[in-house]
Amino acid sequence: MKSTLLLRELRVEHTLFALPFAYVGAILAARGLPTLYQFFWITVAVLGARTAAMAANRYLDRDIDARNPRTARRALATGQLPGGVMLAAALFGVVLLVVAAFALNPLCVALIPIAALGIALYPYCKRWGWWTHFVLGAVDGFAPLGAYVAVAGTFSVPALLIFLAVTIWVAGFDIIYALMDRDVDLAQNLRSIPARFGEASGRRVPILLHLTMMLLLALAGTLAQVGPLYYLGIAFAAGLAWYEDRLFDRSKNVFVLNERVFVGNMVFSVAFLATTLGGFLWHA
Repeated sequence: MKSTLLLRELRVEHTLFALPFAYVGAILAARGLPTLYQFFWITVAVLGARTAAMAANRYLDRDIDARNPRTARRALATGQLPGGVMLAAALFGVVLLVVAAFALNPLCVALIPIAALGIALYPYCKRWGWWTHFVLGAVDGFAPLGAYVAVAGTFSVPALLIFLAVTIWVAGFDIIYALMDRDVDLAQNLRSIPARFGEASGRRVPILLHLTMMLLLALAGTLAQVGPLYYLGIAFAAGLAWYEDRLFDRSKNVFVLNERVFVGNMVFSVAFLATTLGGFLWHA
């Protein structure tokens, strides 16, 4: 069925990267649990943005995907799904995001053009420069920042630090992901850090980024005066960097490496959500 194929192409499970950090932003703003109303509409906003971003990326990259052995079986590359279906999915995601923003507060509505620009811009960035990973990170970083604004109705330094932390966190594991396509990217004149600076950079830079993320998260927690349990999440961040470093030593196959990195980062995001909430509840 086309609906099943579409859901598979949109990789809904990847929402587990952005959604926990969106809840972190909401918890930071509420200094505890947000209301059920806020929780619901923040979830809708993240699902909408995630759907729009992935659908746009799949549609705009369909020709590139067709020339890459790793992605040549994707539904748009093979013609199993028409491009119009993916465009409709992107439009549906934008509608969800807009409706959620109006349900939350005016500042969320004002931020929609920035979010939409990021969603539309990211798929082209790999054609322009190696900084594409950081654009993707910033798009995901808007999840906690937007959720903070949804609850607080304003910005704060801790919220901006969480945004920066998520930006470089996502950039880090996207660089690892790009290792799988380094040779193909070079052949297609596409940009990434591994393609521009070599495979060794694709193995070293993510560790440095994830250590920097740890420092940014620690600073955000200190400024927000979160309770001690929050810092267990910082320990998880340090553990993630250590785990990835060990994987680089042991996993020569970059495809196996990415499967393990995917799971490790997903576990980290959920664990950090739990320790952030615990930090406020315990502190209270």
